[in-house]
Amino acid sequence: MMFFKYCKIIRFELYIKAYLIKNKFLSFFLFVQNEMLNFVVNDLNMKHYMKSKIASLFFLFLPLASCAQEKQCCVECAPLYGKTINVIGDSYVRNHRRPVSEAWHYKVAEKYGMKYNNYGRNGCCIAFDRTKDGFGKPLWERYKEMTDSADYVLVIAGHNDAGMVGNSADSLKVFKTRMSELCERLIEKYPSAKLAFVTPWNVGRPGFDKVIEAMKQICAHYSIPIFDASAKSGIYVRNENFRKKYFQAPSDTAHLNSEGHDLFMNKGESFLLSL
Repeated sequence: MMFFKYCKIIRFELYIKAYLIKNKFLSFFLFVQNEMLNFVVNDLNMKHYMKSKIASLFFLFLPLASCAQEKQCCVECAPLYGKTINVIGDSYVRNHRRPVSEAWHYKVAEKYGMKYNNYGRNGCCIAFDRTKDGFGKPLWERYKEMTDSADYVLVIAGHNDAGMVGNSADSLKVFKTRMSELCERLIEKYPSAKLAFVTPWNVGRPGFDKVIEAMKQICAHYSIPIFDASAKSGIYVRNENFRKKYFQAPSDTAHLNSEGHDLFMNKGESFLLSL
């Protein structure tokens, strides 16, 4: 009988080691707790050191279970939990050639049990119609595609607009006009939703500084929160070694890979929670 008891203890330890690797503390804690209760009920004559062993396992997993429960409570109590979010924009939203499920905004929505609607389109602009190039209408018109019901509306765009603006003062004026119209139309369509923008990274090419600054000024005018990804993202888009690791290609200056989205996710999540 003692041999089988030893085997069970060893089996416990193997389960623990395997579980720690997978980081599923709460579910395994419940399993261990149940097994330990079975031990106590079925064998009241268990040796003292074996009882101590089981007790130590119980108290080892107690704080882990508590931590997991608190984490789940934090998610369920967060303002994002169970809400609907519309995300509209360019390939920063569509995630270019990679699955949308790798994008940070998708992962945040999944974490908080949100209903997630993606209206991203590769090559799309805020202000300029690129239908002839196969990239569709601008956001100041295309916003109508979004469902009328949403708790959060997030606009992530501007990269392609910067390329269109370049050094042209006239194009910049058009951009500012259309950006303002987009803000006004979003406010009209979603008077009760939390609206927000995210700028593109600043890749250092003509037009980017001007478009990013215009986005910040116009959002401030309409009291719409905006995350300045050009200055606060921690995405070092101008560094080739960084792009090799975190972008979809070394020459890519727009699209994060899955690891890049994970890197940015905390900042994006904190921004949404702050709205």
